[in-house]
This record gives sequence, structure tokens and C-alpha cells, in this order.
Amino acid sequence: MKYIILIITFFFTSNTYAKNINISVKSDLVLNCKFEKVIIKNLEHNFVSFTNDQIKRENLKSLKIIAKIPDILIIDNLSKFINKINLEVKISNKDIILIQAFDQERNYSESAVYTRSTGELIHEITRKINSEEKEKDISFYSCIKNNQDT
Repeated sequence: MKYIILIITFFFTSNTYAKNINISVKSDLVLNCKFEKVIIKNLEHNFVSFTNDQIKRENLKSLKIIAKIPDILIIDNLSKFINKINLEVKISNKDIILIQAFDQERNYSESAVYTRSTGELIHEITRKINSEEKEKDISFYSCIKNNQDT
């Protein structure tokens, strides 16, 4: 868990526009992910954690992750936003799959980190990036594979 938080922290605090694509491991995954908890930061909550029995969230069924060397990474069924936009960051290696996408105004973003060894998926949504009232929704899922990496 610390490893994931370190990656996310580094990723979001880094302001460089270096190469944001690194596909070193090919994958063809279909995952079923059970919602575990969410951390919410908005005007009402300041990084408050809610478990799956405190807040209603859908599980992710048939989350598809397709990675092809050298630069193709397709994520399907994570969110409507991710389904329709080009990913800005695409990383797939033996440990993690990491993605991030922004809207045109760069005022909304979604990112996700999937850890292969644990099956943990973290999906972060950030709204109002350019304002002082920035909102975050960080969802945690436990995923099982419907198929194996190829």
C-alpha cells in the first residue's frame, strides 16, 4: 500500500512532461473488482474514508486492460470518461498498470493504479483542479482475474 501511495504522490507532484508512455509488459486482462472503500475530499468532507457498507458504490464488472508493447494501453469499463478519452499517461510493467487522463481544460482528471501482485485497484477522480475547492474521490477495489496475462 505504501508503494502505491508513493507512486501516486510522485506522479501527481511531478510537473514534468517527460515521456508518459512506458509499456514493457503485455497484458490482456478482464477483471472483476469489488468496491472496498472510498476517500472523499470536498466541501463537506476533508479526506473522510467510507467503507462499502457506509456508502453505495458499484463494483466494476469486466474491467478490461489491454497492453501492447511499445505504446498501446486500453482501459475499458472503468468509467465513462476513461472509455471516451485518450490517456495521457500509460504505464504497464511487471508490477503495476498506471493511467491518467485529463479533460480539455485540465480541470478534471481520472487516474488509476492496478497492482498485479495484490489485485488492488485505486481509481482517483479529481474535480475543480484549477480552484481552491479541489475535490477528490479515491476509490479502492479488490480485483480478481477472469483470465491470465498473455
